[in-house]
Amino acid sequence: MNTQSHEANPYLLGSYAPTDSEITAQLQVISGQVPLDLAGIYVRNGPNPQAQPAGRHHWFDGDGMLHAVEFNNGCATYRNRWVNTAGLQLEQNIGQAQWQGIREPVRQLTLGRPYKDTANTDVKFHNGALLALWYQCGEPYRVDPLSLQTLAVDDFAGKRSTPVSAHVKVDGKTGEMMFFEYSVRPPYMHYGVVNAAGEQTSLLPIELPGPRLPHDMAITEHYSILMDLPVCVDTEALKRGRWRSVYQPELGSRFAVVPRHGTVEQVRWFSASPCYIYHVVNAWEEADELVMVAHRVANPVANHAESSASEFERMLQNLQMHAELWEWRFNLTTGATTERCLDVANAEFPSTNPRELGYPTRYGYAVTIGASQTLLFDGIRKYDLLTGEHQQVLFGQGICGSESPFAPSTAATDAAVDEDRGYLLSFVQDEPNNSSELWIYDARNLSAGPCTRLAIPQRVPLGFHACWVEAKDLPVQLPA
Repeated sequence: MNTQSHEANPYLLGSYAPTDSEITAQLQVISGQVPLDLAGIYVRNGPNPQAQPAGRHHWFDGDGMLHAVEFNNGCATYRNRWVNTAGLQLEQNIGQAQWQGIREPVRQLTLGRPYKDTANTDVKFHNGALLALWYQCGEPYRVDPLSLQTLAVDDFAGKRSTPVSAHVKVDGKTGEMMFFEYSVRPPYMHYGVVNAAGEQTSLLPIELPGPRLPHDMAITEHYSILMDLPVCVDTEALKRGRWRSVYQPELGSRFAVVPRHGTVEQVRWFSASPCYIYHVVNAWEEADELVMVAHRVANPVANHAESSASEFERMLQNLQMHAELWEWRFNLTTGATTERCLDVANAEFPSTNPRELGYPTRYGYAVTIGASQTLLFDGIRKYDLLTGEHQQVLFGQGICGSESPFAPSTAATDAAVDEDRGYLLSFVQDEPNNSSELWIYDARNLSAGPCTRLAIPQRVPLGFHACWVEAKDLPVQLPA
């Protein structure tokens, strides 16, 4: 086995190193106070390998672990739990890793998969439960939002026939969830809708020219937007059992606009300049146009043929990114696409007010990316999409954070005036002191710094995506 030394891999060390404990603890306030108009649960997913990694480890390989803080009447409770996937259960029973990571060639299929479905990428709330999801398309694992106990694989009321990619979209007004999946087999993509009660109501094949690696999608009130971007699966490497992506900008970018409950015949394609998009801020409808705001990456893949970097160096390069905020407009009357850059700051992992996802919003939020060998978030940026202005706050020297979703205030009742009335929450890691905290910011006054700091009694490893679940939406209201 070609094994990369754990000591040489920064994604197994320091702030990235896994934690081996699952705990529940009341949090102590370091400064400020927990806002009384903050009620719900902040939860973040991320990789946390339980067994010693087999072969050369990639950050994306680790088992999914959820870290959550529940807020109720000014009190905060932290808990963390592994997502109890089928792969994790198998390895626990056998006592060692059963899969190699994506940096190793595939030698066998285990549970019918070349790589372990870790459910480690995103977490969303739908139909009364959290869904832990995987970027390569896997099983959507339902998780109790209060206990973080893994409940079951969601079969969408017996209707699901495909895996599900990480970035589903939930319409906070209708309760519907839109999803896509991609694969290395024709038609290469599917798009589906699940209603508020958890039943899949439609599934459409979306024909692509070949295997692609789409990462996100967008929704509006009546449409969904899917992506055919020129980051492609290297099919020759795939034949040799290797997972490798290549950037082919000569293909350009295409966006499929699909009526939410439409048919294959209603799919329309819009062309745009070549790029890659990891994550969308929001999209909405304006007259004859669909407007989509997302972070655009111009050079997404470092492992092209002319690269002289080693395979390990390419992994580090590909986990870095420079993403700018862009706007695309798709004209449903003319079929034309217009696009423009809104902000050149390097930022990603965005959010907007979850109550208004898919509808016109003025504000967006993202974490800024610091200069580092590894992917580190060093602050939060707030965009005013109406004026083009922004606010930004940096966490401070040696401190890095997590995706920081917007949490609406319980007192926010009118979207027209209260859209940004709420908070931004982030797990932060003080690297010099190897300690973790939860910081809460007033979304209307980022420059004031965190209005509340809470001590986490164990380290929260750096991870991936997060969401906010409002207390009013939980199946059982938080106890008074």
